[in-house]
Amino acid sequence: MRQHTPGASRESGLSTPRAAGFAGVAFAVMLGAAIVLVRTALPSGGGGEDLVLDEGEQSALSAAVHLVPFAGIAFLWFMGALRAHTGEAEDRFLATVFLGSGLVFVAALFGATAAAGTVLAEGRPESFGRHFAYTLLTTYAMRMAAVFVFATSAIGRRLGVLPRPLNAFGYLVGLALLVVGASAPWWELVFPAWALVISLYVLVVARRGPRRAPHSDGSA
Repeated sequence: MRQHTPGASRESGLSTPRAAGFAGVAFAVMLGAAIVLVRTALPSGGGGEDLVLDEGEQSALSAAVHLVPFAGIAFLWFMGALRAHTGEAEDRFLATVFLGSGLVFVAALFGATAAAGTVLAEGRPESFGRHFAYTLLTTYAMRMAAVFVFATSAIGRRLGVLPRPLNAFGYLVGLALLVVGASAPWWELVFPAWALVISLYVLVVARRGPRRAPHSDGSA
């Protein structure tokens, strides 16, 4: 049997939610900033064959490209800390969907960023590269984000670690990301907004400290 050290167990119980909260906030802020920079520089998604980027637009896109890798790292930390917090009580099916969708989301996000980085090398990016980066981000990455939100909300509801309003909010966000997708500009911000809300809730709960279990007198 696994032997637990009381001090280590208490420290782990306190640090894991805080790690998830801080990582989630960092991810939400960085990804949200990157999306705003991209949408501001390319309001229509970069459509048009004769698109020419000025110096300000190139700077905004370059800043977004440099932000995304750090956002992805923070997301992986956020995902790992949340999964560690659920521990052995996690449902294997939901845990697989949670982990798989999160990893595919990061892969699609990095792929879109790499595509954007290659077309930024020129002041007149090619139409194929722009559309490829946008399609990978708004269609595939955001669909995987929707699945991740669904899985997180389902785990939160089943284990009782998230309140009902947050679970309902998560289902609405997942549905919006799944259905709306690339058809409405700026909808990508819904995902970092959801991550920010969840992270702030986790930080508030962690600040209150773990609930004390009822003491047992040893009698059966």
